[in-house]
Amino acid sequence: MKLDSFRLRLALLSAALAGSTLVGFGAISWLQIYNAKISRLDAELLNQLLRVTPNSPQRQEPPVPGSFFQSGDRQSYKDSLSYTFATNTKTPVALLVLDSNGNILYQSNSLPADLEVNRLLLARLQLTPAPPKREPPPLSPNTNPPFEPPPPIRPRPPQLVTEHTTKAVWRIGATKFPNAQIAIAVSLQAVDQEMASIRNIFLVSIPGALLLVAVGAWLVSGGALRPIRQLTGVIQQVTVKGLDQRIPIGTTDVEFVELIQVFNLMLERSFTQASRFSGDAAHELKTPLTILQGELERTLQQVDSGSEVQQRLSNLLDEVRRLSGIMRKLLLLSLADAGKMSLYLVEVDMSELLMEMLEDLEMLAPQLTVQTDFTDGLWVKGDRDLLIQVLQNLFSNAIKYNLPDGWIKICAHQTPATLNVTIVNASQDIPANECDRIFDRFYRGDPSRNRKIEGIGLGLSLSREIARAHRGDLTLDSTLLGQTAFTLTLPLKL
Repeated sequence: MKLDSFRLRLALLSAALAGSTLVGFGAISWLQIYNAKISRLDAELLNQLLRVTPNSPQRQEPPVPGSFFQSGDRQSYKDSLSYTFATNTKTPVALLVLDSNGNILYQSNSLPADLEVNRLLLARLQLTPAPPKREPPPLSPNTNPPFEPPPPIRPRPPQLVTEHTTKAVWRIGATKFPNAQIAIAVSLQAVDQEMASIRNIFLVSIPGALLLVAVGAWLVSGGALRPIRQLTGVIQQVTVKGLDQRIPIGTTDVEFVELIQVFNLMLERSFTQASRFSGDAAHELKTPLTILQGELERTLQQVDSGSEVQQRLSNLLDEVRRLSGIMRKLLLLSLADAGKMSLYLVEVDMSELLMEMLEDLEMLAPQLTVQTDFTDGLWVKGDRDLLIQVLQNLFSNAIKYNLPDGWIKICAHQTPATLNVTIVNASQDIPANECDRIFDRFYRGDPSRNRKIEGIGLGLSLSREIARAHRGDLTLDSTLLGQTAFTLTLPLKL
């Protein structure tokens, strides 16, 4: 599954990298700690094995086969082993002493039955028979035998092995003397418990650390992406209307300077050319359309009244006037795009304009029921001609998209800062997907785009641009089913 959020991918990637590092560090640390504990245990085992060397200063009597470790020595030595290897829990320690022939001289009760230390001693120590004893040369009867000290007893190098039983794991240290074999077995139960505790700590701490890393990466990535969000907000404000606006570079991170420069250059070239196109086209069409309209009107006066030629010329004149209207709207829109729509500001009585529109409405659509809700003296400061064009567009839409024998309601009221004019008419419901496009240029709600309903889809777009040029707005209101409402909002003071 592809993740669409760059911020989420960055947080997950950071968590994955940190997780790999922490897991690897935890595994290596666990192994190092375990090896350190085993090494320390081996050192203690070797130390204890060296303590039982028959040549040690604690044992002055010569070794006698079968008498190595008296009964009291065995128990005290075993107690000292238990004390030496004891940890927080009681650690099982076992001792086994064999003679040179492999017979058991002493065996601890704690030694498990399935731990074959006897076999291990024979196998691991690789016992070899003692070298033959050399006979001294014969002496004369009058010669005293020379004193020869007994040869030193050299133990074999201790062997350390790990063996598993059904219930535990044991670490065994064993060595061989000429007259005895000794093995010390220490259970690794305490070590395993400590390592299990460390493993549990890792299992709890590593996911917690990963969660902190993910949250931290999410916050850090949010901070890193904040300039992009700020840049997006500034770009959204730089619309086609504000071609003179540019994105400031002074407070932007150096990584985004080139992007901003490219975007500003795009504004200067692309949007400027697009906004100038409709204005240039309108200017180029204005003169030929004016000439064509004048010629048609003059020719229409010269032909016979009621003839077929007069009818055709009349139809052509209507089309030319329609093209002239489109040209004028495109010219106004191009001025609005460039932010150069000039307003001739005067005090305008909106109550008077609405009354004039109502008189025209009675002639254009006498079948419609008209309701009014406004008072006299609704004054605003604006361009009278442009405001008349806005009201004409709204009333024209209310008539064209009304239902048969429908109704129109005109409401107007003032607030301390604005004047609101609402025109509501009976109509078919506007689909939700068309509400956001209803102010788009050349967009018409009629999907067939035929001539049953006159218009080219520029009226509402132009009306909103005129309202915004007056620092107001034109909006489509959310209404009940079966009706459409537009609200014109104008400031009382510009």
